[in-house]
Amino acid sequence: GKVKAKDKIADWDPHTHPIIAENTGHVVFIDFVEGKTVVKNSDPLTGLSFFEMIEEGERTSAAKDMKPMIKLVDKKNKKLVLSTHYLPSGVKINLEDGQLIEAGGILAKIPKAISKTSDITGGLPRVADLFEARKAKDHAILAEAAGIVSFGSPTKSKVRLLITSEEGEQTEMMIHQWRVINVFDGETVEKGDMISDGPSNPHDILRLLGVETLANYIVKEVQNVYRLQGVKISDKHIEVIIKQMLRKVEIIDNGDSNYVNGETAEYAHV
Repeated sequence: GKVKAKDKIADWDPHTHPIIAENTGHVVFIDFVEGKTVVKNSDPLTGLSFFEMIEEGERTSAAKDMKPMIKLVDKKNKKLVLSTHYLPSGVKINLEDGQLIEAGGILAKIPKAISKTSDITGGLPRVADLFEARKAKDHAILAEAAGIVSFGSPTKSKVRLLITSEEGEQTEMMIHQWRVINVFDGETVEKGDMISDGPSNPHDILRLLGVETLANYIVKEVQNVYRLQGVKISDKHIEVIIKQMLRKVEIIDNGDSNYVNGETAEYAHV
């Protein structure tokens, strides 16, 4: 269709990540128990009520094994499950059990993490994490290869994501069912593309995208902390530290060299 100047063509909430319904169907809540897996709150601005998922660590022992999820069932045949959506901790649901939702509608919203680097004291732990190359909890999942996405048969707790290259080679990735996957069946991805959102894992960036991409990532993130305070640091000072971080490597295949598998060696000598 046609649009006029200043017509709204899209809107979004920059503070949340939506979980989108892929089918039209009726909502069925599974393991939604108030006080155990969810709490019912109301928005102070709109007055609308919503369910909020309780963090796993804060649940009672009776609720530890519960797995809250939303199932979409067929409008006519309620026993026909069209899709299942596992819900991570902290997610907010503005639906009611049994409600009809159209394909493309929002099932739930995941609040985005609020930055804690607004002052230098809050930012320094972030800098330490970067230089120590720590893996964050629930870090981002990146595509292990380039190709077309498809989904295989899932296990009890994991989704089987397959990436098929142009040559027909398949790479299998097993992802926890509660992770929100950003890609769809038939979508084309490049190696290192984000499959599931989360804090970046420097180890994955190095393994999949290489040294240069990792160095650029660390420089950018460190500079972000200092720039918030108007502190100017030349990139070369950060790059010197990165060079030291990447100075040594572990030998995993010694080939015909004098190195031993598992030995640590200077990268420049290898």
